[in-house]
Amino acid sequence: MGNEIAMTSSEAELDLQQAAKDHLWLHFTRMSAYGKSDVPVIVRGEGAYVYDDKGRRYLDGLAGLFVSQVGHGRTEIAAAAAKQGSELAYFPLWSYAHPSAIKLADRLAGLAPGDLNRVFFTTSGSEAVESAWKLAKAYFKQKGEPTRYKVLSRELAYHGTSMGALAITGLAAIKPDFEPLPPGGVRVPNTNFYRAPGFVAHDLDQFGIWAADEIERAILREGPESVAAVYLEPVQNSGGCFPPPPGYFQRVREICDRHGVLMVSDEVICAFGRLGHYFGAERYGYVPDIITFAKGVTSGYSPLGGMIVRDEIMEPFLSGTATFLHGVTFAGHPVSTAVALANLDVFEAEDLLGNVRKNEAGFRATLEKLNDLPIVGDVRGAGYFYGIELVKDKATRETFDDDESERLLRGFLSHALFDAGLVCRADDRGDPVIQLSPPLICTQEHFDEIEQILRATLSEAWKRL
Repeated sequence: MGNEIAMTSSEAELDLQQAAKDHLWLHFTRMSAYGKSDVPVIVRGEGAYVYDDKGRRYLDGLAGLFVSQVGHGRTEIAAAAAKQGSELAYFPLWSYAHPSAIKLADRLAGLAPGDLNRVFFTTSGSEAVESAWKLAKAYFKQKGEPTRYKVLSRELAYHGTSMGALAITGLAAIKPDFEPLPPGGVRVPNTNFYRAPGFVAHDLDQFGIWAADEIERAILREGPESVAAVYLEPVQNSGGCFPPPPGYFQRVREICDRHGVLMVSDEVICAFGRLGHYFGAERYGYVPDIITFAKGVTSGYSPLGGMIVRDEIMEPFLSGTATFLHGVTFAGHPVSTAVALANLDVFEAEDLLGNVRKNEAGFRATLEKLNDLPIVGDVRGAGYFYGIELVKDKATRETFDDDESERLLRGFLSHALFDAGLVCRADDRGDPVIQLSPPLICTQEHFDEIEQILRATLSEAWKRL
């Protein structure tokens, strides 16, 4: 019997490849790209590294997808999942509760800033973003302001792919195939100081005032009585890690308060240590009305997302027949919430927030060494979250046209960086950038490895232009 089912490693690899090509639909991927080449198959991870089916090692410079905060191969988190699965594998939060969801909600409320004390679980970031929009609409209807439904978000900002979240997303190029989208999404400028308008391009403080005031101008144009919320990431992901100018969030908070608009801090990426704090709002000193989260809450060991809301937002739903008529089957799943608790235990035991704060200056300094390359225009970000913008002309900041970006990013950089042993993101949703978001366990040795691979690969890319 054993001989009948045994197969060589090469046969197993061939079968895995063929099955992937025949049956697996990869996300955000040109499937034609694998017509004549192998699909990368990652089979295991350990610490800051992952390994493919051929035994090659890669530094996970993107933490999977901004997810693997504590690194790979954590047996204590896997054990927590197994234990919970053996006790209670599933039960919904629809009129019931279970211990791990209760404990995690209590813990998150204790970590969140201000009076954000109520946790609504989802299974993903897109669901969290869409849930917050639905909550904003429902809240204002309960408050007697039923005309508030619009949402302001920033140019290029990514907030998810479900229909509502996509309407909030500021990336025009990924929308046409799915239109018409739900109405109400309104764009405002982002905080990319490297590409600031000329009249504020030399004064970061004035740029921040202008960018915040553009939000108020948009609210007034649309009519405050129609605007429900403003969605902002602490550091904007898409476009290449745009940090906020000094005082930006405080000014936006004042604007939202002045016009009765909810402020949503979309922290699907930035929460749970990415910026050296449990929440990015802490780092930048503001208290939003809603925080959306996912990704790092479990470090990817099980899917989980959610939103944390202020007491004031919850209050209308605590009396009479008022009900937030929204739910998700697997939201607050017992295994996922147990995993999240174990993940937060690792954060505390190993002081991962402290590790980020201690080493982030070294990460920045190491990446800034790349400024001597002619192709590097800007290095920006915060914590363990950085973007490197690529340019055709350093002096004029001229960017690449669409054909050049296609050849540079998809034609060379994406596969060259991976082949060199680095998982990162080469992205042109906006101007071309390389994005880095390593696990929070990383230290200088990992930063040096990232810099060396980037230097060699970017130098080769410049020669090919």
